[in-house]
Amino acid sequence: MTAWFLTSTFYGQWLSGDPRGSVTNVRDRRPGDTAKPIRIEHARPGEVYEDAIPGLRRSALKLLKGPPVVVDLAQAEQLLDQFLETAAYRCWLTHAISIMFNHCHLVVEAPPEIGKLDLLRDFKSYGSRRLNRLFGRRPSGTWWTDSGSARPVRRLAAAIFYTCHRQPAPLVVWSRERGRIPPSESHPDNVFPGEDF
Repeated sequence: MTAWFLTSTFYGQWLSGDPRGSVTNVRDRRPGDTAKPIRIEHARPGEVYEDAIPGLRRSALKLLKGPPVVVDLAQAEQLLDQFLETAAYRCWLTHAISIMFNHCHLVVEAPPEIGKLDLLRDFKSYGSRRLNRLFGRRPSGTWWTDSGSARPVRRLAAAIFYTCHRQPAPLVVWSRERGRIPPSESHPDNVFPGEDF
């Protein structure tokens, strides 16, 4: 089994050019980049986020097909149930889930032949089906930002700690070991007593 740390934002919540930084296909040269005849895209996993680009963010806002999706507690509860159901049906092992108003994290183990795109697709599509059934479709036609992040986990305990105890104001938190965890136990300043994941 391969352990994965999955992240997805809800639609419109973290746009290209965002002041928090963003992973985007801005084609430019940063200080220290080697001079090449082609432009360099800074959109590969592990690269530094782009700094705020106000014009790009304004452009991304204009392209939205509806307002940004903000998940409330009732919706987060339904997503938690659906994520657990999806993983159980697929015979994947769920270790931790944290759902905030604007994004979510999951730590999941799956057989090596299951790729990251399969994981993200299944969790998001089944989550959308349940949310659409119970709360109606979003004006944008989606609950989610395209794609998402999925990276292999080297240190499972650290990934679980990050998911359950280092999130800003989570709505719901769950771990295989403890079940439901009070959201008040999670704060970005919490420190894992060991190496990062």
